[in-house]
Formats: sequence, structure tokens, C-alpha cells
Amino acid sequence: MRLRNSSGTRQRGEDLHRVDESVKAAFMGPRNISFQSNPNAPAVLWLAGLTCLPEVVLTLLEASFFGDGALRRQFLLHGAFWNGLLSGWESIYPFQREAMFLSYALLHGGLLHLIGNMVAALALGGIAVARIGQRGFLLLYAVSAIGGGIGFAILSNSDAPMVGASGAVFGLIGAWKFWEWQMRQHLGSSMRPLWRSLLGLVLLNVILWVALSGLVAWEAHLGGFIAGVLFAAIVTPTLRYRI
Repeated sequence: MRLRNSSGTRQRGEDLHRVDESVKAAFMGPRNISFQSNPNAPAVLWLAGLTCLPEVVLTLLEASFFGDGALRRQFLLHGAFWNGLLSGWESIYPFQREAMFLSYALLHGGLLHLIGNMVAALALGGIAVARIGQRGFLLLYAVSAIGGGIGFAILSNSDAPMVGASGAVFGLIGAWKFWEWQMRQHLGSSMRPLWRSLLGLVLLNVILWVALSGLVAWEAHLGGFIAGVLFAAIVTPTLRYRI
């Protein structure tokens, strides 16, 4: 008789445990967070087109009979980010030191470099437009590009030219991840997927750095990412803020 009661008590305890777990699961936030996106917004498409134009022109000319690389060298001299300009080099034109914090993001080291950045910019730009509008997206992109230049200036001692929109792209990633953190916090979702994705970004940079023999401006990636996070934190401190 006592054995039957003990067994029944154990069964009821297991049933209550399963009910408790099911209640917790019902109130837990979603594991995957999705965002509205407007990738076909004119600001995103025009910015991508403007960024593609120099590399497309240079690639076509270099593939022609007259292409000898001279024009690309001139583009680099006038538009790339040069650390030397911040430490005594003479500028080619007025305000080159200031302009290079944006102009470097319009130049790339080849079509593959360009395509990789623009695919990411189109996808992430759509998310930014849906959250902060087209003007907000353009401002975020510019701030992130400048942040990428600042990161490269502070952390790198290279005298080689730095080009590419990856600083701005990582700024879009930074804002996106900040908004994901906001949403997870609001819904009570686990932060583990967010931390894993950030770890994945770090590993991606390490892999690229090794695969390309150090020819990856991780300093610009980091600077752009931080600028994007700070921009999102200041402009959209809560889910209610949308510009």
C-alpha cells in the first residue's frame, strides 16, 4: 500500500515538472529574431550604385587594350585612406586628410571585394531603412565609414592604402546587432544566439586575415562596428525610437 502511494506521488511530481517546463517554454521569447527590411529603398540602391561605379569603370578599363593600371593608381592616391597623411605626409589636394575618411569607402581592391561588401550593404541597408528611414541609413553608413577610418588610424601602423566599404558594412552590422539585443531584451529571449553570432564575426575576421596573409583591415571593421553600435544606441535607445 505504501509502495503504491510512493509511486503515485512520484508520478504526480513528474507531471508537475513537465507542466512547469511547458509553462516556462510558453513564456520564453523566440529564439530567432527577425526584422522588417526594405532592401529596394532608393537610398540603398543609389549608394550601392555609386560605390560600384569606380570599381566597374576601373575593371573595364583594365580589361581593355588601353588599361595599364595608371588610373587605379590615381584613384588610390586621391581617394584611399593613407595613415601617412595623419603623420606629416603632404596632401595632394586641400582637405584630403578629412575627405579620405569617407572616400576610401567608395574604392575597392577588385570585383570580388566590391561584390562581397555590396551584398552585405544591400541586405543590412534594408534593415536599417526599415528602422530609421533612408536619411537615417545614409547617416549611419557615413558615421560607420568614418568610424572605420578612425579605427584604422588608431590601431594600424601600415603605410599601405586602405580601401573598401567594409568599415561601413560592419557599422550596419553593429547597429543591427544592437537592435537584436534590444528585441531579445524586450521579449525575454536568450542572448546566446547573439553572442554566438558576434563570436562568428570575430572568427570570420581571423579566417580572412589568415587566408589573405594579413591583407584585411580588421581595424576598420572594428572601428565601423563600434561606431554603428554607438549610433544605434544614441539614436534608437529603445524600441519606441524610430527616426
